[in-house]
Amino acid sequence: MKDQETTVGELRQMFARFVAERNWQQFHDAKNLASSIAIETAELMEHFQWVRSDQLDSVRNDPAQMAAIREEIADVFAFVLAFANSLDIDLSAAIEDKMTKNARKYPAERYYGRYKE
Repeated sequence: MKDQETTVGELRQMFARFVAERNWQQFHDAKNLASSIAIETAELMEHFQWVRSDQLDSVRNDPAQMAAIREEIADVFAFVLAFANSLDIDLSAAIEDKMTKNARKYPAERYYGRYKE
């Protein structure tokens, strides 16, 4: 699995090179990238628009549908990487900080198996 081999930093550099090779930095400001994240997320959501939870296995077992979903999640993540590049956000640190905050807000012993008070 490539997730075990590739660092977030390597992915950020890969996307930064792609953007630089096309001279797209001029278009990749935080506002445009935030919009792009929202747009690509909406495109990902379209694949699940009328799918009930009990139908998710059929989506997972459909190679064509999974290929399209894989492309959309890659688009979302690529724009997240570009957004982090544009504002120099350390994604790993941001996620660690957020998970620490979530652990305090939702202690496992109180929220185990449930999402509401």
